[in-house]
Amino acid sequence: MSRFFLLPLAAALTVGSANAKDDAIEPAKRKQLVIVSFDGAHDNLLWEKSRAMAKRTGAHFTYFLSCTFLFPKSERAKYQAPHEKRGRSNVGFAPDKDDTILRLGEIWLAKLEGHDIGSHACGHFDGGKWSEADWKAEFAFFRDSLKNAWQNAGVGEREPAGWQDFVARDIKGFRAPYLSAGSGLVKALEAEGFRYDASLVTKGPALPVASGAIARFGLPLIPEGTSGRPVIAMDYNLYVRHSKGKENPEKSAAFEESTLKAYRDAFDRQYDGERIPLQLGFHFVEMNAGAYWRALDRFLTETCGRADVACVNYVEAMDILAKDKKAAGAAL
Repeated sequence: MSRFFLLPLAAALTVGSANAKDDAIEPAKRKQLVIVSFDGAHDNLLWEKSRAMAKRTGAHFTYFLSCTFLFPKSERAKYQAPHEKRGRSNVGFAPDKDDTILRLGEIWLAKLEGHDIGSHACGHFDGGKWSEADWKAEFAFFRDSLKNAWQNAGVGEREPAGWQDFVARDIKGFRAPYLSAGSGLVKALEAEGFRYDASLVTKGPALPVASGAIARFGLPLIPEGTSGRPVIAMDYNLYVRHSKGKENPEKSAAFEESTLKAYRDAFDRQYDGERIPLQLGFHFVEMNAGAYWRALDRFLTETCGRADVACVNYVEAMDILAKDKKAAGAAL
């Protein structure tokens, strides 16, 4: 398993703490948005599982793709991250071309089913100290990898019609590995035509804030457990909270119940209050024997079908929020 970012509580309380209120529309008249995203987007079985979950619950997801999974390990030398040795990746590569081809098919099916495909950069390195030029180089490799993916996999004749337009126009969002976004990131995102960044952490559910032309979203801190201590609403952070980052399958059911209660409570607080979108983050790893994915499935099953709730991806959320400019502000 690759290492993921765990923000210290003291730092989390100071990052992206915008909580702008929407005075233009009464909260009870707005739909409660739920935004679910997955980082990495590599394991093909979890592509299938998540897409089936979406169909069953009516949700649309955002998948933040790490582009090294578009290359088999035998071609690792094609990639060089800023300030790293050629062929290095913190999350590895695809095992072979057949695995890559399956992944390309999953990406395309997800796009056709209304999901949002975003960038998680490539080799999952901490870019907190990267310059604008470093980020641009990483984004250029990401886009070239997608653009040429079917050819690189040796099945150019199977590239779907519309793939090139998808690569050029539909990759609109980004989340930084480890949620580590330095000063060079936003300018690079603007230069590369992105619309949003989802790398912040906020004190609680918050509307996106503007940084230049980029709308910046943040995963919220939500109360969890008997003490109600805040934790970032992401599966890995719960995994560290519950079992110190080590598998404990014997307590999987208990972890699932605690997570589901935290999601329900965070949702209810917004549904009964300001109706600020609730963002939940996941990885393509079923930690603690699948506790967090099971909690997500149960939460979406009981939530997304409600008439005044919309389980949407980040691009859809931006479009919904933008209908009321006073609520969305300059960020949208």
